[in-house]
Amino acid sequence: MAANKDTFIQLVKDGYTFKGENFRIGTAVFNGEVVTGSDVFLPLKTMNRHGLIAGATGTGKTKTLQVLAEGLSDASVPVLMMDIKGDLSGIAAAGTENDKIKDRLAKIGGEYKPTGFPVELLSLSEQKGARMRATVSEFGPILISKILGLNDTQEGLVAMIFKYCDDNKMPLLDLKDFVKVLQYVSNEGKAEIEKEYGKIATTSTGTVLRKVVELQQQGADIFFGEPSFEVDDLMRISDDGRGMINILRVMDMQNRPKLFSTFMLQLLAELYATLPEAGDVDKPKLVLFIDEAHLVFQEATAALLQQIETVIKLIRSKGIGIFFCTQNPQDIPASVLAQLGLKVQHALRAFTAADRKTIKEAAQNYPETEFYDVDELLTQLGIGEAFITMLNEKGIPTPLVHTMLVPPRSRMDILSDSEIEGLVSKSKLVRKYSEIVDEKSAYEILTDKLNEAADKQKQEEEQKEDDKKTSKEKGFFDNPVVKQAGRTAAAVITRSLLGALGLGGRSSSRKKSGWL
Repeated sequence: MAANKDTFIQLVKDGYTFKGENFRIGTAVFNGEVVTGSDVFLPLKTMNRHGLIAGATGTGKTKTLQVLAEGLSDASVPVLMMDIKGDLSGIAAAGTENDKIKDRLAKIGGEYKPTGFPVELLSLSEQKGARMRATVSEFGPILISKILGLNDTQEGLVAMIFKYCDDNKMPLLDLKDFVKVLQYVSNEGKAEIEKEYGKIATTSTGTVLRKVVELQQQGADIFFGEPSFEVDDLMRISDDGRGMINILRVMDMQNRPKLFSTFMLQLLAELYATLPEAGDVDKPKLVLFIDEAHLVFQEATAALLQQIETVIKLIRSKGIGIFFCTQNPQDIPASVLAQLGLKVQHALRAFTAADRKTIKEAAQNYPETEFYDVDELLTQLGIGEAFITMLNEKGIPTPLVHTMLVPPRSRMDILSDSEIEGLVSKSKLVRKYSEIVDEKSAYEILTDKLNEAADKQKQEEEQKEDDKKTSKEKGFFDNPVVKQAGRTAAAVITRSLLGALGLGGRSSSRKKSGWL
């Protein structure tokens, strides 16, 4: 056993010693005991290879998120964390040493230094923090179609709508713009659109409209609009040189999975489109932690899953790392799971035959090891303990190690309401994104156009009505025969009047001249 232990210690040292910048996340455990001198480090160079943090409720996943975020911030790497449960805000405050922390550090070694980290609170809704929005135009026709789960014909319609709006300088800022254009192309503007862009199937516009309404019912209206969030604001460094930890408070997203997956895909697409190629970086430019990651995939269509998989594959070349946190590794599609380099597996619970099967499948996702019975130990890991494997600097998986993790230095609890108010009141981003901008866009332009057309039609109808009335009044006298009879009668009357006044008539003239 001693030889095995020595072999194990050497294996850990060889597997978890890195040349580049790194930070300690724990110490290896062998035969139920912490092995002094077998520390487990995490290399920053491979943090853009993505990762998974999995485990049952109460096993320490959230604290692992804190430890990783703290280490990245210390290394001047900005972090974005999706706070689904509302328990991550404590990173902004220094922790407090207690008996559990003292006991842990006595086992794994190290000194406890309570530290608060630079935090920016963000929000997709009415939660406290800087509001994150995006315009429909920024999503583009392809992404909108994927989100709505459209077929090829419907995708073509959406692409045509975007083209029409671009050609006519009608910005699509929010969903009411998109709905207005859909209504316009299926009614008043159908002839105009078909003349320029081709035939439109009314059934397609109806289907797309229903799917947009479904998205609106999940509260998507609060996300679409201006001012749109700039990704550069996620990649800031604090005044003391540490990476800013951005905490996106999405506690109200658990019952709106489609909106959450919509936001995530748009954010990833925006990061990929905006950032330049980074190549082989010494440390990532930004790391995202997605808590309760099953929400991203829960209601995603096959097309949307394919899009997510593609973005995850490509975005690491931009220096972006993505870490999914979930209770069960099977919550993550296999095609995405295969892209994840770092794996932190906390304990799983086996209450049923299905649970035991899940544990066996989870164990098969890790490198084989002669030092652990992974299937059995997965159900026995203590709180704050996990199996860990990652990619080394050469892209080779490190040995699977049962690790007792270091405790977070920040508060392992949430901020109070007054502390949150204090953070928000000092935030430059909150002031930057607090005011909603409703510039003239497709909705207003089409409304004006329809109102103008309605006014014109009303004027034309009023003119026709006036013409009819005038025609009735003048119609008898406009007849040529009647006009001639009128002129004759007028001449007779005139002559009679003149004659009566002694001013006309040939008879009087003739008398004066002696003709009679």
